[in-house]
Amino acid sequence: MGLADQQCIPCRGGVPPLPRARIDELLKQLDAGWALNAAGHLERHYAFREFVDALDFANRVGTIAEQQGHHPDLHVGWGRCGVEIWTHKIDGLTDSDFYLAAKVDRAFTERR
Repeated sequence: MGLADQQCIPCRGGVPPLPRARIDELLKQLDAGWALNAAGHLERHYAFREFVDALDFANRVGTIAEQQGHHPDLHVGWGRCGVEIWTHKIDGLTDSDFYLAAKVDRAFTERR
């Protein structure tokens, strides 16, 4: 079972963020383009031909986020949609962040 097939688990706090070795292991399982930003959050930018395509994708990601109870920051502009994921409760990364990232990748692939 791949990352995109896993269900996000709500974080109640009080758990440590993933160690760097686990983060690196999970990053390898995501599609190319994901990286850690300066804040240590997962981030990827998707390119689109038009603003409406980026907006449609952002709305699709929003639907997935609602279903999973795990909400990324979305940055939409003409021809682009950035997705930034982390677990707010612990200000770090959990396995669920990678599950959501994989679901976003799947949504991007399926839209083609």
